[in-house]
Amino acid sequence: MTNLLLLGAVLITATISGVFGMAGGLMLMGALTLVMPVSAAMVTHGAVQFVSNGWRAVLHRKHIAWRIILFYGVGSTLAAGLLALVTYAPTKAWVYLMLGLVPGLAWIPKGRFNLDAAKPSNAVACGLSVTGLNVLAGVSGPLLDVFFVRTALSRHAIVATKAATQAFSHTVKMVFYGVPIFASTQPSGLPPWYFFAIAAPLAMLGAVLGGRVLNRMSDVDFLKWTRWIVTAVGAVYLLQAALLFAS
Repeated sequence: MTNLLLLGAVLITATISGVFGMAGGLMLMGALTLVMPVSAAMVTHGAVQFVSNGWRAVLHRKHIAWRIILFYGVGSTLAAGLLALVTYAPTKAWVYLMLGLVPGLAWIPKGRFNLDAAKPSNAVACGLSVTGLNVLAGVSGPLLDVFFVRTALSRHAIVATKAATQAFSHTVKMVFYGVPIFASTQPSGLPPWYFFAIAAPLAMLGAVLGGRVLNRMSDVDFLKWTRWIVTAVGAVYLLQAALLFAS
């Protein structure tokens, strides 16, 4: 029953991500952390989100800003190299705290930092910081959004380019948490193989459904709803973190 509910969550959250380019991953990470060990949740989330983001990028490939992807990849590779030097094993309480705090980044005033993913140096910084946060907290959508609010890209280009960048970050996260899991002789806590076999097409379907909603949404509504949705989810996670730290 748990796996069935999680598969339903995969479809719903992939659809939400297909509309807003984030938020869905934030929701799914919380659901997985609730029922799995943290490392297993990180690997499972990374695998599902890689498929969801990858397929979303394919669907909107004509809108991808490939120059941004190139420089983002440089930053993401640097983050992977730095992460390879450290050991990090967060508790569930810490993960929920991070999940609750990350949405606060969506409220950073647009003019506060002159960040624009279209600038090469900013794209590299984006890859480095977003990939790092993705590994530490499990998600990084609101931080990624900070680098895109000043771009001249349309909502389709934003969703497509962000999806392609997130594929890098989720790959690094899967490797970071997956290598110790598969190297260990202890039970992994990962779902059975058929969960991933079913989750992959569900994530792809969610990307398609989300794209249809995106086509009917204005750029103004797109930015407004993204901020409020991630904030509401973050508030729930902060409450969950408080309960775990208090127990």
